[in-house]
Amino acid sequence: MSNIGLEEQANSAMMRRVAIASCVGTTVEWYDFFIYATASALVFNKLFFPSFDPLVGSLVALGTYAAGFFVRPIGGLLFGYLGDRYGRKSALVTTLLIVGIATFVIGLMPTYNSIGIAAPLILLFIRMLHGFGIGGEQGNAILIMCEHAPAKRRGYFGSWVQTGAPAGFILPLGIFAALTATLSEEAFMSWGWRIPFLLSLVLVAVGMYIRLQLTESPLFLEMRRRRAEDPHPLVEIVRKYPRYLALGCGTKFAESVAFTSFAVLITAYATSRGVSRPVMTTASLIAIVLELVCMPFWGALSDRIGRKPVYILGASTVLLASFPTFALVYYRVDSYIWVGLTAALAIGHSAMYGPQAAYFAEFFPTRVRASGVSFIQQIGALIGSVGTLAAGWLLALLNGAPWALAGFVALGCAITIACTAALPETAPRLGRWKDLVDSLTSGDNMEARRQRA
Repeated sequence: MSNIGLEEQANSAMMRRVAIASCVGTTVEWYDFFIYATASALVFNKLFFPSFDPLVGSLVALGTYAAGFFVRPIGGLLFGYLGDRYGRKSALVTTLLIVGIATFVIGLMPTYNSIGIAAPLILLFIRMLHGFGIGGEQGNAILIMCEHAPAKRRGYFGSWVQTGAPAGFILPLGIFAALTATLSEEAFMSWGWRIPFLLSLVLVAVGMYIRLQLTESPLFLEMRRRRAEDPHPLVEIVRKYPRYLALGCGTKFAESVAFTSFAVLITAYATSRGVSRPVMTTASLIAIVLELVCMPFWGALSDRIGRKPVYILGASTVLLASFPTFALVYYRVDSYIWVGLTAALAIGHSAMYGPQAAYFAEFFPTRVRASGVSFIQQIGALIGSVGTLAAGWLLALLNGAPWALAGFVALGCAITIACTAALPETAPRLGRWKDLVDSLTSGDNMEARRQRA
């Protein structure tokens, strides 16, 4: 076998190791983050906010979930700076410890009946630790994968990092579904709900081992070798790339709205309408498992036809699915709720989230990439997710009618479609026609593209 063939095999094996390590480590961290969302919709309204009616109590519990999004930008910008200055790997190890320990502590917490108002206040503080840690996690996890990957397959390999989010959501959904099916209501509300939080300690140990096996980003190491780091990466991205930051946040908007609406908020809404917990956990589990399977496909497709068309397809699908999916819950068509969730998540959200890692990373040069990606990810998530949860109060104001909330989701998708259309295509593409289209629509010069590659 030639030296070239051996080198290609070694590179392929290295990429598989990095992809698996990135996916597993990110799954553990998102498990810690999303387990709170599942518990908020199912049990926290009764254990920590017992004085409200079911729907309002669920929305208040989800309000503490939303609090994590307010501190995500702080974690993102801080760890983005640390990732640009000192490396992606060290930032990832630190964020995993923060989120994992906070999750384990929730499993030991006394409830409102034991310590009164202190219980929801402690829960709120822990939720903010969650947000701080996951805010620092996301940008660096994306980059350590994308900066290892060959440019022409960056969408595919970047999507494997993104699969950590649905995989991290599947784990608590599956555990809660098993617990609700095997335990009595009394046992589940007494101690069963704590089990997924306590299991976090084991998962964090696994995640730490995996994270420590990762190699540092080769592009970052090359930048450090050339001493090319910028002392103030956040200042540089705000000064040099304001258009990418603004439009990037708009592009992130519908993706955050979609996941918060159809993986978090709709569960609380459905249970308040009388849909049983097993029906919703099963429907969500089906949709997110299918999303997990589909996501690498969308990432690979973005390498072939471009990030923009795949992303716009995803936002358009969520727009079309928003009213029908909420209608299935409102009119109690329980047997087909999973169909609506599958359209919104496995097709719509997945087609945005899969290519997103590569798309956002390609906006910025290496020396400020962690700061730029973290800014878009966390500010966009803050606006989209908190806005959706705030719009969830429309459910209570309209006596449970979901049409205003569905309209908010559709509006978010329209904003994202417009912002994505205004951004340049960043995927490496071949062919004279595609080069012509790129030159007419991107507004970029060749030097900027070379730096982002």
